[in-house]
Amino acid sequence: QVQLVQSGGGSVQAGGSLRVSCVASGRTFSTHVMGWFRQAPGKEREFVAAIWWRSDDSGYYADSVKGRFTVSRDNVKNTVYLQMNSLKPEDTAVYYCAAGNLYAASMYIASRSDLYAYWGQGTQVTVSS
Repeated sequence: QVQLVQSGGGSVQAGGSLRVSCVASGRTFSTHVMGWFRQAPGKEREFVAAIWWRSDDSGYYADSVKGRFTVSRDNVKNTVYLQMNSLKPEDTAVYYCAAGNLYAASMYIASRSDLYAYWGQGTQVTVSS
């Protein structure tokens, strides 16, 4: 089993920055990819970014956040981060980290929420105008 515990987030004015963290524990060796998703009230869950634990490939990003968000990892701490800069009100959502054993490094695969086996508890991010 894998447990994902999130922290960070919060509230900020438009143009500001926030960071969310996700610590993985348990059978983390069985996971290969960490994804970030978000869900606003009444909206579908939306892919944000993804990164593989042991690949030197750069992260994958949704077009809506590309150039503003950065996903990174710390393999020693089993932690992934989502640094969010130049935040916009439309970024307001609950952000979830997710873990899966996906091998294919492609946007199509990484963006499919149904392919992730484990999920964090969610972290609120609120951006005011």
